[in-house]
Amino acid sequence: MDKLVSTEWLAARLGSDDIVILDATQHLPDAGRDARAEFEDGHIPGARFLDLASFTDEQSEVPKAVPSAEQFAERMGELGIAPGSRIVLYDDSAIKSSARAWFILDRYGEDKLAVLDGGLSKWRSEGRDLSQRIVEHAPRHRAEPEATREVRTKDEIRDNLDSQDWQVVDARDTARFEGQEDSGSEGHIPGARNVPFVRLFSEDGTYKSAPDIRSEFEQTGIDLDKPVVTSCNSGMTAAVLLFGLELIEKDDVALYDGSWMEWGHDPSLPKESGA
Repeated sequence: MDKLVSTEWLAARLGSDDIVILDATQHLPDAGRDARAEFEDGHIPGARFLDLASFTDEQSEVPKAVPSAEQFAERMGELGIAPGSRIVLYDDSAIKSSARAWFILDRYGEDKLAVLDGGLSKWRSEGRDLSQRIVEHAPRHRAEPEATREVRTKDEIRDNLDSQDWQVVDARDTARFEGQEDSGSEGHIPGARNVPFVRLFSEDGTYKSAPDIRSEFEQTGIDLDKPVVTSCNSGMTAAVLLFGLELIEKDDVALYDGSWMEWGHDPSLPKESGA
């Protein structure tokens, strides 16, 4: 299974016993939308609701941290997902939240994993069936997995300011990255480059081709032969950049999960503004 699958591909496999479909929609707080209510109102037939907004480690000092291994096993068990299942993630969110779900599941070893290209919006625009039926699945025991994909900490990012072992790429919009007036941001991590996550998508909401994604990074000054750490405001759209890097087969990457919510609120840390 490819990492990115089309609506046609998924439609041809609806009802397959070996495919799990997860709705990974999460909205920004000011969007005025309720992901669970929207799921109940209409979802891809057979889909299960991941509840990505609650899929965090509230015991962590990091804002909106990725779930622990224990929390991951518990959530996957509650959803009745067997290890080794083929999993397709989709969303109906402006922030392309299925990429965050992809990062979490990939981090904990789910290797048969794909994102639905274009998400629910494309599925709906094509007139494909939606369902209000909530399918119940028997819970199953899941062992705690080992984390395989790296998450960088604030201290590691601070130490990197001098060593420059990794290139930091920020997924936020340009105004917030530059700290423009009325953006609500002081700027960015010193030395970071800016690739707003929306630049990885075509007008119809599907991901751009691999060469075009590569170009988006390179034209910003990123050397794709060197390691990359992605950042954003809360670790959400940073995962979109990570997924884009996955599509161009770059594997020396990591996510700074605390992102600007952590860095920007620490007065001891340096900030940089402007382009």
